[in-house]
Amino acid sequence: MSKELLQKQADTIRFLAADMVQRANSGHPGAPMGLADIATVLSKHLNVNPADEKWLNRDRLVFSGGHATGLVYSLLHLWGFDVSINDMKNFRQSGSKTPGHPEYGHTHGIEITTGPLGQGIANAVGFASAAKYAQNLLGKDVINHKVYCLCGDGDLQEGISYEACATAGHLKLDNLVIIYDSNNITIEGDTSIAWSENVKKRFQAIDFEVLEIDGHNFDQIDKALIQAKNATQPVLIIAKTVIAKGAVTLEGSHHSHGAPLGVDEIKQAKLKAGFDPEVDFFVSAEVKGAFDKLIIGSTSQNAWNDSLSSDIKKKIEELQNPDFDSVIYPTFEEGSSVATRDSNHKILNAIAASIPGFLGGSADLAPSNKTELKGMGDFPNGRNIHFGIKEHSMAAITNAMNLYGLFRVYSATFFVFSDYLKPSARIAALASIPQHFIWTHDSIGVGEDGPTHQPIEHLSQFRALPNFYTFRPADANENIDSWKVALKMKAPTAFVCSRQGLKVLKDEKAYGDVSNGGYLLKQRENANITIMASGSEVILALQTACALEKNGIIANIVSVPCFDLLLEQSKEYINKIIDPKTRVYAVEAARGLEYYKYADVVFGMDSFGASGKAEVLFDEFGFTIEKLQAKIEEDFKNNK
Repeated sequence: MSKELLQKQADTIRFLAADMVQRANSGHPGAPMGLADIATVLSKHLNVNPADEKWLNRDRLVFSGGHATGLVYSLLHLWGFDVSINDMKNFRQSGSKTPGHPEYGHTHGIEITTGPLGQGIANAVGFASAAKYAQNLLGKDVINHKVYCLCGDGDLQEGISYEACATAGHLKLDNLVIIYDSNNITIEGDTSIAWSENVKKRFQAIDFEVLEIDGHNFDQIDKALIQAKNATQPVLIIAKTVIAKGAVTLEGSHHSHGAPLGVDEIKQAKLKAGFDPEVDFFVSAEVKGAFDKLIIGSTSQNAWNDSLSSDIKKKIEELQNPDFDSVIYPTFEEGSSVATRDSNHKILNAIAASIPGFLGGSADLAPSNKTELKGMGDFPNGRNIHFGIKEHSMAAITNAMNLYGLFRVYSATFFVFSDYLKPSARIAALASIPQHFIWTHDSIGVGEDGPTHQPIEHLSQFRALPNFYTFRPADANENIDSWKVALKMKAPTAFVCSRQGLKVLKDEKAYGDVSNGGYLLKQRENANITIMASGSEVILALQTACALEKNGIIANIVSVPCFDLLLEQSKEYINKIIDPKTRVYAVEAARGLEYYKYADVVFGMDSFGASGKAEVLFDEFGFTIEKLQAKIEEDFKNNK
């Protein structure tokens, strides 16, 4: 293809992006203009089909930097995805297909919501990891696509990117190609004011093949991409670029990073490139035809489909459509003591035995989290993923693995360390990614490890997160019921499990069930109070109710395995499980402030705990039958 046409293609991208930002009077023109040459050449190598955005063996392209959004929408339009000129004209407007940062499920062709810088790199590692496992299951002739990631200086400065890339190097993900837009510019100015590391040496140290090119030289870009396709390691292409390439006075300036270029600047740039300065959002038929992926992509996919054997097609079908009703769950003896992390371990293994695409791992805590899938080998040949002590990248990698199209993947750590992965959990919620987060050591019951390891505000934090469902089961059977609900949800779920043993309760429910988020576990005639609780505090509530009854205070008990689901129930249902005539108490060995939605009084934590044996701490902070009874009796007496 002629250099002249390549230049027209690149300039078309530049001016589409600049026009979008200018029309919206908001956004980032600099990065899209600087990346336009790379994107043009990459288009020749990328194997996708806009007619079927879910084609399994398509190349994945992840845009890690949200400041390249103008580039994303320009490319999707030019490739033939469902993004029109009018959509681009509505860039950053309410209700448009082209929001300020690309969102999975909202805009056709977006592989994943990346959001904060660095997430996209970890997501790309996740896609490449899933592809490597799929390759081992289905064969290299079936899965042979690449995962490309466009990133910038900001992405590589975020710690999550180093975590994820270290994992990629360790796993030798030769299907991963990261293209680094090295323009040395951030919002505050030149990167040298805060950053001086040698990126090439850093990536060589973690077993990447590193290529360095001029990001505006079509031949060098093409040669590097060909070399990356044949690599035996993950590849980093360091592309030296100029931000706002093609602008007249703002080329190379940090002022082009996050503000419109200005009408006159854009007109002068178009004039310089031979475009009509009076025409916005212009795409010539020649340029559109050079970019269009529809015919090429459909041909590639058809050839791939024809190559599949009936056995492979059956395997893919089983992986894509898991039968969660086929799981044979373990049984637990009533009255026995089983920590919910232990019952969870048996449940995970039961699910894995029936669901071939169920896998996951922990941030170096599998023996404590009880998340090992026994006899199922180590990733990428087996189903146990060893993420290392990298909670944030673990969650972002797993987000992408869940969107790959074949697998249901869980991640695990101690509950208190969920702080390290909250941004990725939030993205999972925003994008409705059905990742299962497993968080153990759920309360001050952690004991001797002390306040740094005792989650206090964490339940409240995740219950406040929209479209995120946090299960804290009261016993082994409620844990099973919670999994039955979670496996069929199209949203992220978390399992918050105990370290200490919890009594397996009678499997009886007065009204409702786990799918309602909360249910009436124990109903008594003439009840004058209701006690709500989750997890280990449910048995405490039951035992306290027996003690209270001797003094004429009759308690109904509501178990709340998933507060988020409870919030979705009708007022009619709430009134059936929480009698409006009763005084309502909630008890939780955590902050618990969200219970004020339903409760008159909340008995929770107002400190960060302490170091000591679990039973001593429960007594110290009021979570014993005697102390809870005394508090309820005093309040009830004063509020008759």
